[in-house]
Amino acid sequence: MTMRVSLAPVRRPSAFDGQAPALLAAEGARVIFGSVSSPNGIVNPITPSPSTLFGPRGAALASEDGPLFVADTGHHRLLIWRQTPRHDGAAADLLIGQPNFESEGRNAKTSPGPATLNVPTGVAVNGDVLAIADAWNHRVLIWHGLPTYSNQPADVVLGQRDFESVLANRGAAAAADTLNWCYGVTIADGALWVADTGNRRVLKWNQIPAESGAPADLVLGETDFVTRDSNAGRAVADVGMTWPHSVAVLEGRLLVADAGNNRVMIWNELPETNGAPCTFVLGQQNFSGIDHNSGSYYPTSATLNMPYSIARVGRRIAIADTANSRIVAHDISDLRMFAGAGFLAGQAGFQDKGDNRWRSPQRDSLCWPYGIAACGSTVVVADSGNNRVLLWDAEP
Repeated sequence: MTMRVSLAPVRRPSAFDGQAPALLAAEGARVIFGSVSSPNGIVNPITPSPSTLFGPRGAALASEDGPLFVADTGHHRLLIWRQTPRHDGAAADLLIGQPNFESEGRNAKTSPGPATLNVPTGVAVNGDVLAIADAWNHRVLIWHGLPTYSNQPADVVLGQRDFESVLANRGAAAAADTLNWCYGVTIADGALWVADTGNRRVLKWNQIPAESGAPADLVLGETDFVTRDSNAGRAVADVGMTWPHSVAVLEGRLLVADAGNNRVMIWNELPETNGAPCTFVLGQQNFSGIDHNSGSYYPTSATLNMPYSIARVGRRIAIADTANSRIVAHDISDLRMFAGAGFLAGQAGFQDKGDNRWRSPQRDSLCWPYGIAACGSTVVVADSGNNRVLLWDAEP
């Protein structure tokens, strides 16, 4: 069988899409940890230890001084630094998910429980509440009180009826109290938001649950709690999603990184009804667009390629434009349909997309940044493709 491939003409970016003001300090990250490089500068996956990471996908600071929480996804564990690391290669103090720092394996190669993990991804911390999206256990774990010792058990599990159960959607149909490959978790204004990725939806709990198995109060991306179709079973528009990965809330607005549709969905007011349509999107020219970089090979200031994470950085909203190996940011006052970003990190210009700028890793380069978070002037980047986490100062 002969396969016919239609090649669209490659549009080279204009000068307008070139250099941009820097989002993060030009000298690069002030602290890098997790990576171990070979003599030629290539970062390698490594044996677990207190100072190594394998494909980290999420990280969050409780305060600028710490503690710091990192989802060491490939090693199926959460690492905790009691204080924010101040030097490269700093070793973690605590861990959750493995019996010791040298062990790895899904659910610690034992039965699932309140302190085991299987592809942990999203991390959220607010005050004394910690939440982890334990993606391949199809659940979210919550601690009411930040962990103070290794393998401290979680207090609450969502998506499952108990800590020992791990089936997607509890082995049945989707419902308000089930999860399926949940990759993102956010705590904002006393509410919990979960990117329930495999169910192609976002769930909201109006208050942080105190009891395991509690049902969500609101669903977006689907019109009810039992449907789990991509794009709500319709043509892509302003309601449905494909592989939502991250949620952010700022100044009464809701933002969802709709990675599978290569866009960020934005509601100008916090939705209060199931399946509420978003107001506009970033990354696509209209609600029906779905292609990487809006159908072009080269990115521009207005396009996205599998955006996985969103964070507020001062007066800017930063997006981990993961498959373009960059972070782009918009001024909060300049958010509108297909708006071009005004700030950039990881690449020399908006038209660039190579992993580590097609070189070995540098202090200011990125390779598939999967998760970003900010605390004060510090931006935490889970630089997943480089097996490292960066602490990077934001530009004023």
